[in-house]
Amino acid sequence: MPTPNPAHPPLADIRHLLDEREFFKLKNALRSFQPSELAELIEAEDENPGRQTVIFRMLPLHLAAQTFELLDLSVQRHFLETLSSEKIAEVLNEMAPDDRTELLEFLPDDLVRELILNLSEPERRVTLELLGYPEYSVGRLMTPDYVAVRQDWTVAHVLNHVREYGRRAETLGEIYVTERGVLLDAIRIHEFLLAAPTTRVSELMDRRYVSLQVMQDQEEALQLFEKHDRVALPVVNAHGVLFGIVTVDDMLDVRAEEDTEDIQKLGGSQALEEPYLDVPLMTMVRKRGGWLVVLFLGELLTATAMGYFEGEIAKAVVLATFIPLIISSGGNAGSQATSLIIRGMSLGEFSPSDWWLVLRREIASGLLLGLMLAVAGFLRIGIWEMVAPATYGPHWALIGFAVGFSVLGIVLWGTLAGSMLPLLLRKLGLDPATASAPFVATLVDVTGLVIYFSFALLFLKGTLL
Repeated sequence: MPTPNPAHPPLADIRHLLDEREFFKLKNALRSFQPSELAELIEAEDENPGRQTVIFRMLPLHLAAQTFELLDLSVQRHFLETLSSEKIAEVLNEMAPDDRTELLEFLPDDLVRELILNLSEPERRVTLELLGYPEYSVGRLMTPDYVAVRQDWTVAHVLNHVREYGRRAETLGEIYVTERGVLLDAIRIHEFLLAAPTTRVSELMDRRYVSLQVMQDQEEALQLFEKHDRVALPVVNAHGVLFGIVTVDDMLDVRAEEDTEDIQKLGGSQALEEPYLDVPLMTMVRKRGGWLVVLFLGELLTATAMGYFEGEIAKAVVLATFIPLIISSGGNAGSQATSLIIRGMSLGEFSPSDWWLVLRREIASGLLLGLMLAVAGFLRIGIWEMVAPATYGPHWALIGFAVGFSVLGIVLWGTLAGSMLPLLLRKLGLDPATASAPFVATLVDVTGLVIYFSFALLFLKGTLL
């Protein structure tokens, strides 16, 4: 729900005006809301799409376009299906080019073609140009709305130019200096505001600017934004020609998409291209079912491993009671390591070339964590034997050692597998999130049984085995 703001009427008053069909008062009341508040207000009426449409139609054009950019994809689609083509064209023409391109990416091709035809000629040309870049390239995110000046201009000339054309710009944080289209420098606006009116632009230039390549991957662009702490970066081609700019609000969307994709993959599922509730049922099943089948087949190897040690289990049934404890400890340790390593790489804290540093830390962590759990496991068996004598028989200490050393080995193996696998995948050019927590847990389950029964044979051979 929108946060109450004394500058505009409360939500209850808006709903009362809707119920009473006081559209003139409603239209005036909605003008006092911010676009983000209007988006929340519209989405709050999700059970009554008709009321959503009424609220949206009451908004002035500039406010409607800003609000439309912030709405969930499902609400945007509802408006595209219900509003007149003239109203849709007005809103789309008013939207920022990068936000419009992002919307069109998620719509069916036939609807995209129809919407593009409704755009004005300049906006249609910009939209087709942006859609022509690869899906995850910087070119899809950039906007051509920026302010460019020449190096021989004075500060007074620049400020007059900004006053005349600045309203069209996505941001005025930086002014771009170009010569025949080639980017020469990016100067922050406060430099012009603090300089004398007669100062030449060339006197303010230091040519130490950061730029993006138009075909660059969006994730790489995100890293540059985070590294240099910028609100906007210019986009150039291989020859240095300025094509547009990318702003931080687009980068926030990229970050959200990247994090969502990683989390979904870590859960053992393919990434969803749409919001959860908008994904068709069969698409959901297909994206989740594939990994479940792979993991299921992997777990069948656990049954194979248990069959191999069937004789040992028959001789010492007590060993079977600790199997869930053993394999879950290794799987949990591996899942922890996987999550930490993938997140660390995504934040740029380290790269695959730092594998040796990661390996040393995980060996130390695995040994300490495994030792902690091994002691806990041994003490549990010892205390239980004291409380309920003859539970594990006269060889309870040997069973405790077998369980303790097994836990130590499996936790160490789990941390190493969970940490090294994502680094290996990144080194091979693959998505490290593919090394999902369920995948690592399945891998450790199978190998954990081998480690467990190997220690059991070592400590119990000649007694129980």
